[in-house]
Amino acid sequence: MSWKPGDRREGMAAMVRVDQAGEYGATRIYAGQLAVMGDRTPAARTINGMANQEERHRAFFDAMIARRGVRPTALQPFWNVAGFALGAATAAMGPAAAMACTAAVETEIDRHYKRQLEELGESDPELSAAVSQFRDEELEHLDTAIASGAETALGYPMLSGLIRMGCRAAIALSKRI
Repeated sequence: MSWKPGDRREGMAAMVRVDQAGEYGATRIYAGQLAVMGDRTPAARTINGMANQEERHRAFFDAMIARRGVRPTALQPFWNVAGFALGAATAAMGPAAAMACTAAVETEIDRHYKRQLEELGESDPELSAAVSQFRDEELEHLDTAIASGAETALGYPMLSGLIRMGCRAAIALSKRI
């Protein structure tokens, strides 16, 4: 039997590709925030802790891409710039806006990972275990962002909505391109 487009393997590759792209994007957002905020404020220390977890997530998916022979997204150079710019812009707006960015991103990542876990079931234990663990950590980031004043950011509903819409677009594009 030969492989055809649309086979289960294509779906798994898209999952790994988009997860790696998302974790890479998260590292770039935090890099942009820290470039503006420095590392001495309480908010920056909190962001640095979350950034370290995102680096670990990205490294896992980098290794999985290599091990499984998955083509990374061709949009990675764009996510590099866009992620850093989003992080820098929200940090320039203040700590609450930086946390609003984290809350918006993590809300969409939670939805994305939840859907993946439902789709995976028990078909790929390695990927399921990683997605489950990383989802738990992303939810911790969301809780931290809310507790750190995300919802007090100027224009929070609009800012959050725009970032969430951008995340949904990035997910859709990174699966395919």
